[in-house]
Amino acid sequence: MQRPFFLATILTELFGSHAAVAQLKSLIVAPGLWIMMPLMAAAGGGGVFVAKSRKGRLVDAKKKRMPFIAANGLLVLVPCAIMLSRWAAAGSFDTTFYVVQAIELIAGATNLTLMGLNARDGMRMAGRLRTSPAAVGRAH
Repeated sequence: MQRPFFLATILTELFGSHAAVAQLKSLIVAPGLWIMMPLMAAAGGGGVFVAKSRKGRLVDAKKKRMPFIAANGLLVLVPCAIMLSRWAAAGSFDTTFYVVQAIELIAGATNLTLMGLNARDGMRMAGRLRTSPAAVGRAH
């Protein structure tokens, strides 16, 4: 769910007007956060439920990533989104706006990477993705 926000932000910042940036920031907050937050909570809850009956290296790796993903989302991405939306609506495209925008993009890229690793490990656990011979050699 974060990937569309991430891509839209980059494209709008590079090619859009200040009005387009303000509109996008507003849409990310509402309805974006109202849709994304329950979906992320449901995905995390579903993962915890499924992981209760599983053990192993992949489950452990996913469990270690989840608190960071959640904290990064709640403590960095959500506040950044709200502040950027407010500043953009006020036409305040100053240095602070772009510093917070950079923080949001870095935090978003971090979460996308971690969620991608969790998806990969989940597919491996489900048998939909085979582990490469090189990765098997590193695991021992």
